[in-house]
Amino acid sequence: MTTYLLAGGGTAGHVNPLLATADRLRDRDPDAEILVIGTAEGLEARLVPARGYELITVARLPFPRRPNRAALSFPKRLRSAVDEVVAIIADRGVDVIVGFGGYASAPAYLAARRTRTPLVVHEANARPGIANRLGSWITRFVGVAFASTRIRNATFVGMPLRREIEQLDRHAARAEGIRLFGFDNERPVLLVTGGSTGARSINATIAESAPLLLGAGWQVLHIVGEKSELEDPRLDGYTLLRYCDRMDLAIAVAELAVARSGSATVSEFSAVGLAAVYVPYPVGNGEQRFNAADVVAAGGAMIVADAQFTPAWVASTLVPLLRDRALLAEMATLAATTGVSDGADRMADLVARALASATPASA
Repeated sequence: MTTYLLAGGGTAGHVNPLLATADRLRDRDPDAEILVIGTAEGLEARLVPARGYELITVARLPFPRRPNRAALSFPKRLRSAVDEVVAIIADRGVDVIVGFGGYASAPAYLAARRTRTPLVVHEANARPGIANRLGSWITRFVGVAFASTRIRNATFVGMPLRREIEQLDRHAARAEGIRLFGFDNERPVLLVTGGSTGARSINATIAESAPLLLGAGWQVLHIVGEKSELEDPRLDGYTLLRYCDRMDLAIAVAELAVARSGSATVSEFSAVGLAAVYVPYPVGNGEQRFNAADVVAAGGAMIVADAQFTPAWVASTLVPLLRDRALLAEMATLAATTGVSDGADRMADLVARALASATPASA
């Protein structure tokens, strides 16, 4: 029996591909033992047990970014975390470690090196994180979600996707989505989403521009986020949701999307061939702009800075785009050329290759 130790978490960008990969490994090897190592504070603390996997927690260990008291204690705390993972590897008979970035990954990567346990890394963002850059020096089995990602030993595998997206037939599912959201089958739909927490600037611009978008002959499915205070204007053809638990159907009904360019969003839209206008999150290290770079370069999407995504931009650029249905169809086709719908299988294949290449000492 093979024992897999999957490491990562913190945000959905780390947890979702971890779970998709775990599901595929379980599909292929039902007798396998799949363990997940993460933190008690991250999203994995809720999602991993809910999916039926055992979660082993370690201390949250951010890399120090400036000299301070935490930086002085970091080496000792890191050694302690690595020792914890080494003990897990020995006690549970771990055969391979698969890391997805996040706070729990670095100790797992260093433990893999110490114990000579086969290691596989998946980098979901176009701009790699610190932990995965470390992991890329320990293993040659590094899967990336975007072809342009620059990291040592990169192999393009795409994003391991949720099963409902991986298997989505947009054409076949559209009628169900039209019924669910109460739309007119004869009019195209614009999907707007800023993720589960919403995007205030996108929400404000779309809300103000709603009459113009509807006047262009389109319907709008606006997912504003659970924390949004935006009120529903109750316009015909405009559906406001705070949360959507059927994103597969939301994607199925859409002919164009306006969204943040998180790695999962870009990967899912490209995998199913959905044209998009991406408005990267303006805070952080700029990875969202890089996430959209490949599909934008292919012609399958547009990108606009957050500060420029205004009602004036909607009027001057977005509305003319909505009126060019031939261009939208071409963008959808081009988006699909950059997408990967079998990322979970490709990642599982990479794990199998790492296991097969293990030396007798690490088996």
